[in-house]
Amino acid sequence: IAGDRGLGMPRPFRLAIGQSPAELVSPQERLDWLDSNLPKVAAQQTNLILLPELFATGYNIGDEISGRSEAADGATAQSISALARKHSVAIHYGFAEQGGSRIYNTAQCFGPDGTLLGGHRKLAIPPGFETKYFAQGKGCRLFTYRGLRIATLICYDAEFPEAVRHVASLGAELILVPTALGDQWEWVAQTMIPSRAYENGVFLAYANSAGVENGMRFLGQSFIAAPDGLILARAGADAGLIYAEIEPERVAKAQSRLPYLKDALKIRLT
Repeated sequence: IAGDRGLGMPRPFRLAIGQSPAELVSPQERLDWLDSNLPKVAAQQTNLILLPELFATGYNIGDEISGRSEAADGATAQSISALARKHSVAIHYGFAEQGGSRIYNTAQCFGPDGTLLGGHRKLAIPPGFETKYFAQGKGCRLFTYRGLRIATLICYDAEFPEAVRHVASLGAELILVPTALGDQWEWVAQTMIPSRAYENGVFLAYANSAGVENGMRFLGQSFIAAPDGLILARAGADAGLIYAEIEPERVAKAQSRLPYLKDALKIRLT
């Protein structure tokens, strides 16, 4: 687990999701949208804003993925870091990472002091165009921010109960899931992914895009779920911001009431 970048956390932790417009054409337009919305986010005393999968580049952009890919510390990362400092809000965003000769579907988070808190390369590449552009990531790491243990999984990763169970077993209290979910997959956002919070006793935030990008219509419906399965906030189909308070003590309470993580180790299937 990465070291805590902020001491003396005033609980609860304030989380925002930025459900950004898919129609934003260029990386600069995406940064401008973020910059224009961060004053509202900061005014809500937000600790961290979660943005969708491949927020910085766009998702359904075909071969443009290669041209927009950057190193993890590239120009876009520097811009995000500067925005985090400017608005005193941690920013968790998705981008196409150029890692040597490979490109990864990556998400990373910069703290309000502009330092890198943690990052994750997508583990499970779904059938379809992503297999053409992205290499498979490996492993999961937590980072700690303002006393909260946080994990990242990207879209399809979280559709595997094993992946969510793994980061929960590492001690994650909050799982951040940037996604790019099309409008034909409403059941995933309404039922499947919220159940991951309940079956592991953790907070889970799911950040999608809204609108249409090169013919792909996104579902929207970003949400923040509590460890007891309750939906604390949910967006509709349009772009916008949602907020919720993350209270870590609810994780311990939920995991004590339903000790799935411990009891799973006791099950003998053969």
